[in-house]
Amino acid sequence: MSKRLKKDLQIQIDEKLGQLFLGDKKKDLRLLMLRPIDLIEFTEFAGAGSDDILIWVGKTLGRAYMEKFFYNKDWSSETMATRKEVLLGNLEALELMGFGELTAVFKKKFILFSVSESLASEEKDNIMAKNLCLIYQGLFSGFLETLLIDADGEEIQCILLGNERCIYKFDFIAEELEDRLVDKDSKENISGFLSTL
Repeated sequence: MSKRLKKDLQIQIDEKLGQLFLGDKKKDLRLLMLRPIDLIEFTEFAGAGSDDILIWVGKTLGRAYMEKFFYNKDWSSETMATRKEVLLGNLEALELMGFGELTAVFKKKFILFSVSESLASEEKDNIMAKNLCLIYQGLFSGFLETLLIDADGEEIQCILLGNERCIYKFDFIAEELEDRLVDKDSKENISGFLSTL
């Protein structure tokens, strides 16, 4: 990860305001402390059968986050290698904000996002915790859309259904990833899962 990105991911404290910021205060990325149950109660406003609305909420948050963190950035002039590094850096930032342990594995035709200790894991017994998974899916979609990575995804494993982690698969729509950017099988359990796809 670049030194600049690492610096931008540091959490700053403004003691006068009693506020936490991600990166520079001028980026206005204030951190808000919420319990998973607070998010679940918020998502209940969307009502039953509102998966698209919740994905849209996550997507909107993901895009807003990217636009605040990388304001006035033209991603069309950046290489896929740079966009991949930025995406991985953003996952690290979400970890710092308490979203769980997040990784991404880039393959020729798709990206797998893995979330261990997700927000939903704290509310396993609450049937509405699935809404948190939809917000994660939207967040990843918002990141990819902002970075101009054309991919469509869905959750394919879920901690709420007894899996070890939540896994989201995003298929590339228009093109395949260059061989040099494809991740080799990782040490994680994801690699064994890949052979079943």
